[in-house]
Amino acid sequence: MIFLKRALVAEDEDSIREFIVINLKYNGFEVVDVPDGTSALEEYHASGGNFDIALLDIMMPGVDGLEVCKRLRQENTNIGIIMLTAKTQEMDKVSCLLMGADDYVTKPFSLSELLARIDAVYRRVSLSINNKGKSESENCLTSGEFVLDLRNHSLTQKGRLVELTQVEFQIMEYFFLNQGVALSRTDILKKVWGSDRIGEEKIVDVNIRRLRMKIEKEPSTPKHLVTIWGVGYKWIS
Repeated sequence: MIFLKRALVAEDEDSIREFIVINLKYNGFEVVDVPDGTSALEEYHASGGNFDIALLDIMMPGVDGLEVCKRLRQENTNIGIIMLTAKTQEMDKVSCLLMGADDYVTKPFSLSELLARIDAVYRRVSLSINNKGKSESENCLTSGEFVLDLRNHSLTQKGRLVELTQVEFQIMEYFFLNQGVALSRTDILKKVWGSDRIGEEKIVDVNIRRLRMKIEKEPSTPKHLVTIWGVGYKWIS
């Protein structure tokens, strides 16, 4: 069976949007492109949420990209979201991630960089499809009160469903496969985002912060996702 890849592109600069659309189509995507955030939300809902990835410019007229990202993430934990920004300040990157983005690309970006980001995010989205043929025993990783279901890409804590993005799920899978092992930020960055992101460990810290908000009773004093000073993080069930 062939699974058609679908992308939503929201960018108010025509030349950039056309550049992205042409190259996405060349790489096998069906693309819907719009010039603003309001249209992006309208197209998303008109399709019934039938998109694999969304590329959103931060600065758009009307509803900005951060708000679009926030709304899409609230409705869909599976869609891959990449933010496009001309800003270089650290806080803008952090804001993207806190709103639920999987990754970001800073303008001006090269074609190879953009396609690498898109490919990495799409691979995460498609993991749930690839796991559906596995047996039940292969599909679940257990750690204390937590169960990670690889087929449904879901995490439960004492039977309570914990909503995870694709990035958060991949981080948790890495921790579950290395329980009690101190993993460096670089280890996590390479595993989840790829070796081309070395030097951007902040992206790991922001996602760990988000995960703690979801699974820790007291996120400021975590018992499961603990910090190993000078190293990185360790998972304790």
